[in-house]
Amino acid sequence: MDDSPIRRPRMDALPENTRYRDTGCDLYPSCLRCPLPRCRYEEPGGAPAMLRTGRDATIVRLSREQGLSVDELAARFGLSRRTIFRVLRASRDPAELQATG
Repeated sequence: MDDSPIRRPRMDALPENTRYRDTGCDLYPSCLRCPLPRCRYEEPGGAPAMLRTGRDATIVRLSREQGLSVDELAARFGLSRRTIFRVLRASRDPAELQATG
């Protein structure tokens, strides 16, 4: 059990920011209504990394569910074949990679 006394805020402490202006960012106009799970400024790599994660998941899903070829995926997303191969390879199960060589 924690026996430390309850500490009251200091009398000279600054009040909360009561005049906060929710100006959002270049992705969404309001921070308080933003649908992203984490703020783009808190995510390592920022917004590009967050958007890339969603893009990569879509590439993998389309490859598996619709059987799109690497060329079709590259054309659809405006990426190189090499990038598509990297995304698909990163999504594979490590055990599956060992089994296939």
